[in-house]
Amino acid sequence: MPKEDLDMISKEAETNYPIHNLLRKRWSPRSFSDQSIDEELLHQLFEAARWAPSSYNEQPWRFIVARKEEEEAFSKLSKVINDFNRTWATDAPVLVLGLAKQSFDANGRPNRHANHDLGQAIAHLTFEATRHDLFVHQMAGILPDKARELYDISEAYKPLTMFTIGYEGEVDSLPIKLAEKETTLRSRKPLDDIVFKGQWGEK
Repeated sequence: MPKEDLDMISKEAETNYPIHNLLRKRWSPRSFSDQSIDEELLHQLFEAARWAPSSYNEQPWRFIVARKEEEEAFSKLSKVINDFNRTWATDAPVLVLGLAKQSFDANGRPNRHANHDLGQAIAHLTFEATRHDLFVHQMAGILPDKARELYDISEAYKPLTMFTIGYEGEVDSLPIKLAEKETTLRSRKPLDDIVFKGQWGEK
């Protein structure tokens, strides 16, 4: 399908029950504009992440951030993204690597909730971003060993995910296959498939 035939549709979630509009508006585009993000606004996003809940208030999340204006830092962090994601992610004005400390500070025991808590912090950041008409796209396709090599990351911390932050761009900037994904309706499994009552599998 030619790109000119791709019409952008509303990506707001069509929910079965009323939810907050920020949750309905949030989605993960791959097309980003080159508009930069004010540094003060970036601080707000990470402040939202800072106040996420965590097991024993451990706050195991850590972030390495690079803005496109900082060419050397941005290029370095982009090397942690796999080849497929790099085709679109480097159009975004901000790249972030998310890491989780795998043990508790107090006693050194394994923190089996650390990865979950990093996810909560990123979710808080994401909804604060949505409030400012920014979009976040999280990526599992990263190179953890490359991150360790480039940033000399301690074994105590696990590089888990990367994400882009930016303003939505034009779908025409993407390769055709990715452009088609940008213009499809969003969907989710029905509640009956994910919420059980009484016993496992009981809808």
